[in-house]
Amino acid sequence: MYVKTTSRKTKNGTAVRYLHLAHNEWDPVAGRSVPKILHSFGREDQLDRTAITRLVASLSKLLDPAEALAATTAPGLAFLESRPYGGTYALDQIWRRLGIDQILIQLLQGRRGRPRDVSAERVLFALVANRALAPSSKLAAADWISNDAHIDGLAATSDDACYRAMDWLHDVRERLEAEIYNQVANQLNLEVDLLFFDTTSTYFELDEADEPIARDEHGLPVSPPASASASASASASDGDGDGDGEQDRAGFRTYGKSKDSRDDLPQIVIGMAVTRSGIPVRVWSWPGNTSDSALIRQVKDDMRDWTLSKIVWVADRGFASAANRRYPRRGDHHYIIGEKLRSDSPEITTALSRQGRYADITANMRIKEVKVSEHERFVICHNPEAAARDAHVREQLITQLRELIDGSDTLSVIKRAELRGKISARPALNRYLRTTPGGRLRINARAINAEANLDGKYLLRCSDPHLPAADIAVGYKQLLQVERGWRDMKSIIDLRPVYHRREERIRAHVILCWLALLLVRIIENTVGDTWVSIRRHLNRLQIGTFHGPAGRFRQRTEPTKVHRDLLTKLGIAAPQQIIELAALS
Repeated sequence: MYVKTTSRKTKNGTAVRYLHLAHNEWDPVAGRSVPKILHSFGREDQLDRTAITRLVASLSKLLDPAEALAATTAPGLAFLESRPYGGTYALDQIWRRLGIDQILIQLLQGRRGRPRDVSAERVLFALVANRALAPSSKLAAADWISNDAHIDGLAATSDDACYRAMDWLHDVRERLEAEIYNQVANQLNLEVDLLFFDTTSTYFELDEADEPIARDEHGLPVSPPASASASASASASDGDGDGDGEQDRAGFRTYGKSKDSRDDLPQIVIGMAVTRSGIPVRVWSWPGNTSDSALIRQVKDDMRDWTLSKIVWVADRGFASAANRRYPRRGDHHYIIGEKLRSDSPEITTALSRQGRYADITANMRIKEVKVSEHERFVICHNPEAAARDAHVREQLITQLRELIDGSDTLSVIKRAELRGKISARPALNRYLRTTPGGRLRINARAINAEANLDGKYLLRCSDPHLPAADIAVGYKQLLQVERGWRDMKSIIDLRPVYHRREERIRAHVILCWLALLLVRIIENTVGDTWVSIRRHLNRLQIGTFHGPAGRFRQRTEPTKVHRDLLTKLGIAAPQQIIELAALS
């Protein structure tokens, strides 16, 4: 049984084709097979293709799936491979919606060594997508782009192309950050009245730190190389990156106070500014020994030229020094900074001892404003649930300490001193221990009462005289957004390990991670789900590659309801069914 075609001429002489369902029967008179028409489908140009589709589907039910596929597949068609497509497609659509592709093309236009096409922009997007979907080194990223992912407009790339793109990214990073901020602020109507700033560090598994080089007040290498007199002056500086305009000398990967508890390895310091909705608007990189005051100064100077309204900077207790508080107040900016409760500062002691009633602002937070200074305000925040948790932990510590010192009066002086030294190495227990004039170990009841007074509390310092106390407390609580950003940067985006050696490529790697986090956070805020869950669903939308006698084509799998819902929330149209079609030459 087969489809037979016949031709007839109309009155005006035009040939018209007709389609028939036929099969061959043996004609004993003629001694050969002759076709017999079973059904006529009519003129080819008037064919009811919907009815044909229903007929084929109905007949396919009579076959098992393998036979049905073989019967409806063109002869010689081969299925070559399948790659995840939904993740790169969604990221690319957000990338283009924010206009980052056009920003990069304009910034890279006419640069020496740049190809005439847009491959540099495509390579940079592919590297950003790699950080969000399958973080790896640049060597592995090139292989991932070429063999494991489908990037529209980039069939394949090489490790050299990736490194060249990173070098271009480093050259244009300052203008890129400003352009992206303006574009993102306009697209998302960002509220930047509260800008959260925090730093982290990432270490390098090296035997030695980088050689010190001359640097400016922002920690950037001085180019051209400093003169002999300038080098001598830089060598005489303290090298902490806080030279008030004088050049310091420091390697980029150098030793400092690590936030990863790896003080034995060289590191760099990374800072990030985040809006109250968690959108990262800018990122910085400094040598590993840069001081806090130098960080604050550069961040304030860099953001000064952006089109921002009045900003209230929100930072954690690590930036609470007087020098750090003084610099943001230059101009029209103010700050909200967390303070250490266990401090010898007279202001903090006075604030904590001041009497007054708390006002409830949420179910698990109440606040009390304390007037101590003419220029600053203190807000004491109290969380009843955290207070109960702190009291429970303290009871466990005291019970453990009591078990350790029970019977210690019968020990010799040397043994008792050894026990005292062992407890002193455990700060959580040592806080509640006191030693009598006779050298006996006792529970410190005064320390217990002092700690009980701090249960569930944290203290905030603010320089803005008009900001309501409730907004101060809620604003500081939103600092969790930047902490979440660091967690995602290190776990999902995989900021560490860094496989690069040259400073400019390390800085470019940080920019790539920032761009990936920017796209991820926009998608999360829009969808209302975590990126881990969204990524898992999107990657199930695949693209298959087929090769046949006429050429090669790529076709996506059919989107599920989950895919359609995700794309609808993101405002993205479903990808075309046929992604690519290339005829044989």
